[in-house]
Amino acid sequence: MADRTAVAPVAVVSAGGVIGALARYGAGTAWPSPWTILAVNAVGCLAMGCLVVLVTEVFTAHPLVRPFLGTGVLGGFTTFSAYCADFQRMLGESVPLALLYLVGTLVLALVFVAAGTRITRRLAGVR
Repeated sequence: MADRTAVAPVAVVSAGGVIGALARYGAGTAWPSPWTILAVNAVGCLAMGCLVVLVTEVFTAHPLVRPFLGTGVLGGFTTFSAYCADFQRMLGESVPLALLYLVGTLVLALVFVAAGTRITRRLAGVR
C-alpha cells in the first residue's frame, strides 16, 4: 500500500489541475481567441503572485495548499503550450501581431506576478 504522505500531494495536484484546466477550457470556449490564453496566463500569474505571498509571508498554510492551488489549480489554468501553438499559428497570419502576442504575454506575465505580489503585501500589511 502506498504511503499516505506520498499519495496526498499527487491527489491534491491532480484535483487542482482538473479545476484549473476546466476553468481554462471554459474561458477558451466562451471566448475562442489566442487573446483569451493571454488573459488566462496573465490572471494566473497575478493569482500566483498573490498565492506566494499569502502562503510564505502571511499565513502558515497547510503543506498541501501550495501544491493544490499553485501547481494544481494555477498550473492547470495557465498554459505555455497553447501560448506557443497560438504564436506559431499567428505567424502565418501576421508576423507583427504574432510578435506582439509573443512579447506581450511574457511582459504581462512578469508584470502580473509582480503586481499580485505587491498588491497582496500591501493589503496584508507585509513589508
